[in-house]
Amino acid sequence: MKTPYLAALRGRLDPLGPWIAPLGLRLLMAWEYFESGREKLHGSNWFGDLQQAFPFPFDQVPASVNWQLATWFELVGAACLLVGLGTRMAAGSLLVLTVVATAAVHWPMHWDGLGELAMGYAITDQGFGNFKLPVLFMAMLLPLALQGAGPLSLDRLLQRCLARTPALA
Repeated sequence: MKTPYLAALRGRLDPLGPWIAPLGLRLLMAWEYFESGREKLHGSNWFGDLQQAFPFPFDQVPASVNWQLATWFELVGAACLLVGLGTRMAAGSLLVLTVVATAAVHWPMHWDGLGELAMGYAITDQGFGNFKLPVLFMAMLLPLALQGAGPLSLDRLLQRCLARTPALA
Protein backbone atom coordinates (compact mmCIF):
# COMPACT_ATOMS: atom_id res chain seq x y z
CA MET A 1 0.00 0.00 0.00
CA LYS A 2 1.46 3.32 -1.10
CA THR A 3 0.92 6.38 0.99
CA PRO A 4 0.80 9.85 -0.56
CA TYR A 5 3.64 10.94 1.74
CA LEU A 6 5.98 8.20 0.50
CA ALA A 7 5.06 8.84 -3.11
CA ALA A 8 5.77 12.56 -2.68
CA LEU A 9 9.07 11.86 -0.95
CA ARG A 10 10.09 9.44 -3.68
CA GLY A 11 9.09 11.98 -6.30
CA ARG A 12 11.46 14.51 -4.72
CA LEU A 13 14.35 12.05 -4.16
CA ASP A 14 14.34 10.26 -7.52
CA PRO A 15 15.64 13.25 -9.54
CA LEU A 16 18.55 13.68 -7.09
CA GLY A 17 19.95 10.19 -7.73
CA PRO A 18 21.75 10.94 -11.01
CA TRP A 19 23.30 14.04 -9.40
CA ILE A 20 24.29 12.78 -5.94
CA ALA A 21 25.15 9.10 -6.52
CA PRO A 22 28.06 9.60 -8.95
CA LEU A 23 29.32 12.58 -6.97
CA GLY A 24 29.40 10.50 -3.79
CA LEU A 25 31.25 7.67 -5.54
CA ARG A 26 33.73 10.11 -7.09
CA LEU A 27 34.49 11.85 -3.80
CA LEU A 28 34.93 8.61 -1.87
CA MET A 29 37.13 7.00 -4.51
CA ALA A 30 39.15 10.20 -4.96
CA TRP A 31 39.93 10.25 -1.25
CA GLU A 32 40.89 6.57 -1.10
CA TYR A 33 43.15 6.62 -4.17
CA PHE A 34 44.72 9.94 -3.19
CA GLU A 35 45.62 8.49 0.22
CA SER A 36 47.10 5.38 -1.40
CA GLY A 37 49.06 7.40 -3.95
CA ARG A 38 50.34 9.79 -1.29
CA GLU A 39 51.57 6.88 0.81
CA LYS A 40 53.45 5.51 -2.21
CA LEU A 41 54.84 8.94 -3.08
CA HIS A 42 56.33 9.36 0.39
CA GLY A 43 57.09 5.68 1.03
CA SER A 44 59.64 3.21 -0.16
CA ASN A 45 59.07 0.85 -3.06
CA TRP A 46 58.03 -2.59 -1.82
CA PHE A 47 56.85 -3.83 -5.23
CA GLY A 48 60.18 -5.62 -5.76
CA ASP A 49 59.20 -8.10 -3.05
CA LEU A 50 56.13 -9.23 -4.99
CA GLN A 51 56.99 -8.48 -8.62
CA GLN A 52 56.56 -12.16 -9.55
CA ALA A 53 52.96 -12.07 -8.25
CA PHE A 54 51.94 -9.31 -10.69
CA PRO A 55 49.80 -10.55 -13.60
CA PHE A 56 51.10 -10.33 -17.17
CA PRO A 57 52.21 -7.87 -18.58
CA PHE A 58 52.97 -6.06 -15.31
CA ASP A 59 55.27 -8.86 -14.18
CA GLN A 60 57.49 -7.99 -17.17
CA VAL A 61 57.88 -4.35 -16.13
CA PRO A 62 60.56 -3.36 -13.60
CA ALA A 63 59.24 -2.90 -10.06
CA SER A 64 60.38 0.74 -10.03
CA VAL A 65 58.30 1.48 -13.13
CA ASN A 66 55.27 -0.33 -11.68
CA TRP A 67 55.68 1.68 -8.47
CA GLN A 68 55.76 4.98 -10.36
CA LEU A 69 52.81 3.97 -12.54
CA ALA A 70 50.73 2.97 -9.52
CA THR A 71 51.67 6.13 -7.62
CA TRP A 72 50.83 8.52 -10.41
CA PHE A 73 47.74 6.68 -11.62
CA GLU A 74 46.40 6.91 -8.06
CA LEU A 75 47.26 10.59 -7.61
CA VAL A 76 46.18 11.83 -11.05
CA GLY A 77 43.18 9.47 -11.12
CA ALA A 78 42.08 10.79 -7.73
CA ALA A 79 42.32 14.38 -8.94
CA CYS A 80 40.32 13.53 -12.07
CA LEU A 81 37.62 11.80 -10.02
CA LEU A 82 37.48 14.69 -7.58
CA VAL A 83 36.58 17.27 -10.23
CA GLY A 84 34.94 14.85 -12.65
CA LEU A 85 37.35 15.32 -15.54
CA GLY A 86 38.09 12.36 -17.79
CA THR A 87 36.13 10.32 -15.29
CA ARG A 88 35.54 7.24 -17.43
CA MET A 89 39.22 6.99 -18.32
CA ALA A 90 40.33 7.66 -14.74
CA ALA A 91 37.88 5.14 -13.27
CA GLY A 92 38.81 2.55 -15.91
CA SER A 93 42.53 3.03 -15.22
CA LEU A 94 42.00 2.77 -11.46
CA LEU A 95 39.87 -0.31 -12.03
CA VAL A 96 42.73 -2.01 -13.89
CA LEU A 97 45.18 -0.89 -11.20
CA THR A 98 42.90 -2.35 -8.51
CA VAL A 99 42.57 -5.67 -10.34
CA VAL A 100 46.36 -5.90 -10.56
CA ALA A 101 46.73 -4.97 -6.87
CA THR A 102 44.15 -7.58 -5.92
CA ALA A 103 45.90 -10.28 -7.93
CA ALA A 104 49.37 -9.38 -6.63
CA VAL A 105 48.74 -8.35 -3.03
CA HIS A 106 45.24 -8.99 -1.74
CA TRP A 107 44.29 -12.37 -3.21
CA PRO A 108 45.13 -15.39 -1.04
CA MET A 109 48.38 -17.13 -2.00
CA HIS A 110 46.88 -20.60 -1.53
CA TRP A 111 43.33 -21.78 -1.15
CA ASP A 112 41.89 -25.25 -1.46
CA GLY A 113 38.21 -24.44 -1.81
CA LEU A 114 35.59 -21.75 -1.96
CA GLY A 115 35.32 -21.78 1.83
CA GLU A 116 38.98 -20.80 2.18
CA LEU A 117 38.68 -18.28 -0.64
CA ALA A 118 35.66 -16.71 1.07
CA MET A 119 37.79 -16.24 4.20
CA GLY A 120 39.86 -13.75 2.17
CA TYR A 121 36.84 -11.53 1.73
CA ALA A 122 37.88 -9.64 4.84
CA ILE A 123 39.92 -6.70 5.99
CA THR A 124 42.65 -8.49 7.90
CA ASP A 125 46.25 -9.61 7.73
CA GLN A 126 45.58 -12.98 9.34
CA GLY A 127 46.10 -15.03 6.17
CA PHE A 128 43.73 -16.12 3.40
CA GLY A 129 44.15 -12.74 1.67
CA ASN A 130 42.27 -9.54 2.28
CA PHE A 131 40.43 -8.68 -0.91
CA LYS A 132 37.21 -7.23 0.53
CA LEU A 133 38.21 -3.58 0.18
CA PRO A 134 39.57 -3.87 -3.37
CA VAL A 135 36.41 -5.70 -4.47
CA LEU A 136 34.30 -2.91 -2.99
CA PHE A 137 36.47 -0.33 -4.77
CA MET A 138 36.02 -2.18 -8.08
CA ALA A 139 32.24 -2.21 -7.57
CA MET A 140 32.28 1.55 -6.92
CA LEU A 141 34.53 2.34 -9.89
CA LEU A 142 32.47 0.32 -12.35
CA PRO A 143 29.48 2.71 -12.59
CA LEU A 144 31.86 5.65 -12.99
CA ALA A 145 33.71 3.89 -15.80
CA LEU A 146 30.47 2.86 -17.54
CA GLN A 147 28.21 5.86 -16.91
CA GLY A 148 30.60 8.73 -16.30
CA ALA A 149 30.84 11.44 -13.68
CA GLY A 150 27.25 12.67 -13.60
CA PRO A 151 25.91 16.23 -13.91
CA LEU A 152 28.08 17.76 -11.16
CA SER A 153 31.35 17.41 -13.07
CA LEU A 154 33.74 19.11 -15.42
CA ASP A 155 33.03 16.34 -17.93
CA ARG A 156 29.39 17.45 -18.15
CA LEU A 157 30.33 21.13 -18.23
CA LEU A 158 32.73 20.53 -21.11
CA GLN A 159 30.14 18.43 -22.89
CA ARG A 160 27.63 21.29 -22.66
CA CYS A 161 30.18 23.88 -23.81
CA LEU A 162 31.22 21.77 -26.78
CA ALA A 163 27.59 21.17 -27.74
CA ARG A 164 27.01 24.95 -27.86
CA THR A 165 29.98 25.57 -30.15
CA PRO A 166 28.67 25.12 -33.74
CA ALA A 167 32.07 24.34 -35.24
CA LEU A 168 32.66 21.52 -32.75
CA ALA A 169 29.10 20.15 -32.57
